[in-house]
Amino acid sequence: MAKETLDKEFEDYVHDGLEWLRSKHHIRKGLALIAIACLVGVAGKFAYELYPRHHKLTVSGGGMLTKSHYLTKIMEEESSQQRLSLKVVPTPGSYEALQALDNGTLDLAFVQSGIDTSNYPNVRYVASIEPELVQFLVKPNIKQIADLKGKTINLGKKHEGVSVISNQILHFSGFVPDVDFTETDFSDEELLSMKSDLLPDVIVQVAYAPSPVVDFLVQKRDYRLLEMPFPPSLATRLGWVADSKILAYMYRIVPPVPATDIQVVGVNLNVLAGKNVDPRAIVKFLKVLYSPFTAARFGIPIPEDRFLTSSGFPLSSGTEAFIEEKQPLINNALLDRIKATIGLIMSLGSILLVVFKWFKRPEDEEEVEVAREPNPIEPATQHEVAATPVATGAATSSVTDRLNTAISSVETIDK
Repeated sequence: MAKETLDKEFEDYVHDGLEWLRSKHHIRKGLALIAIACLVGVAGKFAYELYPRHHKLTVSGGGMLTKSHYLTKIMEEESSQQRLSLKVVPTPGSYEALQALDNGTLDLAFVQSGIDTSNYPNVRYVASIEPELVQFLVKPNIKQIADLKGKTINLGKKHEGVSVISNQILHFSGFVPDVDFTETDFSDEELLSMKSDLLPDVIVQVAYAPSPVVDFLVQKRDYRLLEMPFPPSLATRLGWVADSKILAYMYRIVPPVPATDIQVVGVNLNVLAGKNVDPRAIVKFLKVLYSPFTAARFGIPIPEDRFLTSSGFPLSSGTEAFIEEKQPLINNALLDRIKATIGLIMSLGSILLVVFKWFKRPEDEEEVEVAREPNPIEPATQHEVAATPVATGAATSSVTDRLNTAISSVETIDK
């Protein structure tokens, strides 16, 4: 009993307090405005989730002479179909791209595998595409790997992606830098402008085949391709290595270069992003990347079966969202949109209810209640009005009877 009494008293206090607040016009109006502002904010959030936004991203495909740079240019043209704007930003090498991703000055980049990932905590893995090929271009007097000893080998800029990858392959082959070979670091532009007698004995290129740089060096500078017969063995040691090959006659018909299909080391090409890039923008980027129109223009298949190749970087939330969208029927993305739609409708309904309730004066409610109560005078009046015709009818009938009797009497006397 005591608990029920306390609960009843508490309810009464709450009710009295609310009634007091409602009786104060300025307080009621202020609370209503605060509540409406909160509900508008919630409704705005749901509306923001539903609104189709246009995203802008910066992306790098590496140097301007690379095939991956050409891919980014294709995607830049195709991206408008997904309400996405891509700005291509060339970078000299993989390390520059990784540093830009890590410090937030670049959104996305195509970066070769085989690079230490521990120094880039703000970089996330998005996807992988077909491996690039490590192509050893050699002068005609070099016939096999053993002939590389004592030669000058151009590995590109020191500590860049091509240099790191090539040094690991040469180390696996038993060669020590500055002992078994002399390393040079000419850029592609410098190599293309050099005279033939100044070019190094070996030039390493990491690119898709056919490569325009390799095309020039084979056809204009008489280089050949050297086979690497150990990619499967190297792949078991290094997760970023793929077993690949270059088809015969790829770069020249007479004399054929290469004369037969040759084995080469493949390097997984990863798409990486900064950790703060909007996941919805990454989803749109992946839709452009895997579009059949992009693959048709690129000339190299871009299958989704290499989507989750190991990279050493944490998985991007945008990649997770893309995977969820690929699931059939109901998925988390669809559920989120349904929840956002329902939330928007409920928020708008709440706003209307608050406006109606809080801006209606208490006096208006009292007038409504009074109008609903029955009037004790009205029934009696109605009864009297209803009874009056009856009384009038009875009096009229009595007078008529008397007149009829008088007439009858007069008629009798006349007779």
